[in-house]
Amino acid sequence: MDPAGVEPTAVFHVVAIPFPCQGHVNAMMSLCKLLSSRSANPLLITFVVTEEWLDCIGSEPKPENIRFASIPNVVERSNAVDFGGFNGAVKTKMEAPFEQLLDRLEPPVARILADFELQWALDFGIRRNIPVASLWTMSASFFSVLHHFYVFTQDRHLSVHVLHVTDHGDEHLDQIPGISSKHLEDLRTVFHENDPRGMESLLGSISNVPKAKHLLVNSVYELEPQAFDTLKAVLPFPVYPVGPVIPYLDLEDASFKNGEPDYLKWLDAQPQDSVLYISLGSFFVVSSTQTDEFAIALRNSGVRFLWVAREEASRLKDSCGDKGFVVPWCEQLKVLCHPSVGGFWSHCGWNSTQEAVYGGVPMLAFPLFLDQVPNCRQIVEDWKSGWSVKRAEVGSEILVAKEDISELVQKFMDLESSEGNEVRKRARELKSICRQAISKSSSSSANLDAFICDFLAGHGH
Repeated sequence: MDPAGVEPTAVFHVVAIPFPCQGHVNAMMSLCKLLSSRSANPLLITFVVTEEWLDCIGSEPKPENIRFASIPNVVERSNAVDFGGFNGAVKTKMEAPFEQLLDRLEPPVARILADFELQWALDFGIRRNIPVASLWTMSASFFSVLHHFYVFTQDRHLSVHVLHVTDHGDEHLDQIPGISSKHLEDLRTVFHENDPRGMESLLGSISNVPKAKHLLVNSVYELEPQAFDTLKAVLPFPVYPVGPVIPYLDLEDASFKNGEPDYLKWLDAQPQDSVLYISLGSFFVVSSTQTDEFAIALRNSGVRFLWVAREEASRLKDSCGDKGFVVPWCEQLKVLCHPSVGGFWSHCGWNSTQEAVYGGVPMLAFPLFLDQVPNCRQIVEDWKSGWSVKRAEVGSEILVAKEDISELVQKFMDLESSEGNEVRKRARELKSICRQAISKSSSSSANLDAFICDFLAGHGH
């Protein structure tokens, strides 16, 4: 029998396979928990990760009808910083063990829920006649820009690396249908700052669009209406804005196994909106030199801060003064929903961006990698819920000098500042839009129900 106590034949079995990076794994698990909470029929979800990832997340709480299954460590987490090489390994090494695992699973697999970047999952589903739904873990706007760019290059028989090799005045690229000049500028930056092999792999995923049957997007329709309307007009299958696909269901469980963490106790003791939360994500490694600049600047600023410094945490604990609290990790969404947190210095990863919106926290946008560049523009220019951190354009390790950091965080966290209050007000408005979207019968909630009906209930498309 399955964990819910019903006969296996009565259980609808879905296999979920995320791309093996933290942001993707987290988003896929949040989606699976949402599906688990909403499906009216007996549902079993098998969540497939590498053995290494299973060691990391296997003990985390989850619904009884979600179980883990693992494949060998054909790709290593530590290699993820090599964007191109890691993508290549995922593309070539994961398919065979995944297929072997599915042959052993009971009950038989009815549906596959796969990360959009796992191209082979779509091909596998077609070969086995198993419907596959894809989860896009980045913004609808970035998907739309990539899709329009890919179509443009194919129609004109251009290399997808045309942004690498042409200068900014190239007549081919002055006007790409569906892409504004600002988005084209961001796309150039993304291409120039990231491994060409990784970008080719990402665009290879876009080339598989015709094979997809359903596309779930980790975003809220009302936050990106133009992008979603464009995608729904050009794509030949349903697009479901089901975001934010973040662990907000876990917030309902306020209990802690070993008591409340020290960082939450510290936050409890701080005044409302007084703490700057700092986290630069799990993927990109900031140099120790830049990290030290941060530490000096934060101490000198006099601003209260909670800083997730990962492996640097123990080294930095004693150097940040009495107004700072440094940790290697925290439950980010709980922190962003805490009343004492009034700002978020972020790398603009999409999960973090969605969590900031959900928590109603304005952002200091400090993009480091891939889609974080267009996400920064979205936060600062489209939503007006944050400020952009200006990076140095020199070949130095120092991206931002300590004097600039101190001045910026003081200004940003000043509750008397009219400029700061504008972004705080806008962040609260976005929070309201986001919370409304997941309430009963509203956009994200209705889209999730429609997906369950179309895909999980067996109607297909």
